[in-house]
Amino acid sequence: MTSIRYDVLGIGNAIVDVIARTEEDFLLKQGMRKGTMALIDAARAEAIYRAMGPAIETSGGSAANTTVGIASLGARAAFIGKVKDDGLGHAFAHDIRAAGVTFATPPASAGAPTARCYVLVTPDGERTMNTYLGAAQDLHPDDIDADMIAASAVIYLEGYLWDPKNAKDAFLKAAKIAHAAGRKVALTLSDAFCVDRWRDEFLQLMRSRTVDLIFANEAELHSLYQASDFDTAVAALRADIDVAVVTRSEKGCLVVGPDSTEAVPAFPVERVVDTTGAGDLFAAGFLAGLARGADDRTCGRLGALAAAEVIQHLGARPESSLKDLARETGLAD
Repeated sequence: MTSIRYDVLGIGNAIVDVIARTEEDFLLKQGMRKGTMALIDAARAEAIYRAMGPAIETSGGSAANTTVGIASLGARAAFIGKVKDDGLGHAFAHDIRAAGVTFATPPASAGAPTARCYVLVTPDGERTMNTYLGAAQDLHPDDIDADMIAASAVIYLEGYLWDPKNAKDAFLKAAKIAHAAGRKVALTLSDAFCVDRWRDEFLQLMRSRTVDLIFANEAELHSLYQASDFDTAVAALRADIDVAVVTRSEKGCLVVGPDSTEAVPAFPVERVVDTTGAGDLFAAGFLAGLARGADDRTCGRLGALAAAEVIQHLGARPESSLKDLARETGLAD
């Protein structure tokens, strides 16, 4: 049997995050709906970049952010995602490796440029995102490194990447290899609009046990079951998946198993600056705990700790060592 080299391997969109503070009138002038994520084309991407203010550029994408959080917790993380052999592609690769994540997916030599997401943060901490997916959507089954998958305790799939056919096939290939090696497969539902598009397929992934664990927030859960009542949706969820984690912002999270539900409180925060990456970093904490054999409550607390750290500053990556914070709060040795 292949020995474990990575605690968690994430597969998702390889995106460069371009993060800037802005005012609500800028969103209005640009025709953006506050708090939403819009997919844009290359021309719109260039126009927004010219109009927006000073920005911070970092490697991003939901699953990529999660793997960086896992590395910050002192766990072994890897990432598979597609960039182009261009300036932003080089920046993505350098940045994620510098954060301690193994990234070895070959860049594309032709086709669309590297993806980027413009994250506009208003004074209340809310983020409005405009994403050009570019090369990220060209992930192919050939990009799945079977040895890396088999050597990873948990495979973490990003729902945002479920749109392209080749990426779906890549996910399914990875899940099959993982299960053959006795590993766990997790899926984040990513976004309520994503669930609206792929509800039946996501449910099939769960019911067929192609995935063993899902992450969802309340909006995604309601969308998944088209139910307005939270308890009804949770009951349906319990029947469809071995383990699910439902995040509820300041209310904490629920870890839903076949026979029990563990409610885990959120960590208190002094001030919410930017909610970008909260769900991604929650998943990082939970998965890092899971890969190390922690119980549900400890996994949930690690997730809450990581999410609390990231929402108190600009950007979707931790600025403090999550490993040190976990030690200070008694969640790690």
